[in-house]
Amino acid sequence: MANPFSLEGKVALVTGANTGIGQGIAIALAQAGANIAAAGRSEPTETQKAVEALGRKFLSIKADFGSTEPVQRVVDETVAAFGQVDILVNNAGIIRRADSIEFSEADWDAVMDTNLKVVFFLTQAFAKQALKQGGGKVINIASLLSFQGGIRVPSYTAAKSGLAGLTKILANEWATKGINVNAIAPGYFDTNNTEALRADADRNASILARIPAGRWGRPEDIGGAAVFLASSAADYVQGITLPVDGGWLAR
Repeated sequence: MANPFSLEGKVALVTGANTGIGQGIAIALAQAGANIAAAGRSEPTETQKAVEALGRKFLSIKADFGSTEPVQRVVDETVAAFGQVDILVNNAGIIRRADSIEFSEADWDAVMDTNLKVVFFLTQAFAKQALKQGGGKVINIASLLSFQGGIRVPSYTAAKSGLAGLTKILANEWATKGINVNAIAPGYFDTNNTEALRADADRNASILARIPAGRWGRPEDIGGAAVFLASSAADYVQGITLPVDGGWLAR
């Protein structure tokens, strides 16, 4: 029997794969057999070395996901290089922190554009290609704030809550067309986005006290969930937002 978790012969497009969660996911998908196209503002040098060391092909695409300008180009460049694109991981995102009473319109728009609007239109562009190929897998990177409110991140919470809803509606529309749409909700991970929290001794201690696993997540902790949702093992999984949080939501 073929390995249902194998991604041999597949091509995965991962946004924001230069560091952190995106890097962890790209490497995990490559370990499972996929070739990787990484799209983002920063050159993913370390990710490329890790993927190519596994014997997989790697394509770096320069793209600023602050607007919809690059979405079709990113899909087109991936297909031009590999002949196909089978998996999309919407990981690129930004965060702005301020008390809601003082939160600016500029920070609201920047986060909503990158974390929700551009995600939708990139997914749309991917789906048009996937339909030509007979199907594909979409993995959105949501957040614990898809379930909870948080503090001092109103636009991020709104965007990640919206992303959980977007995951459901696209699953409803595309499940019969061979496109699986699901999301992963990382808990508190050691990444650039959480640097300010980890540097705050009181916040860091309160967060760790709430996590049953007793530690911040590492990028490699999320790879297994991504491989599962990208593989044929998850063919009957649609519209879920899967927490990978060390037990945060269980407490």
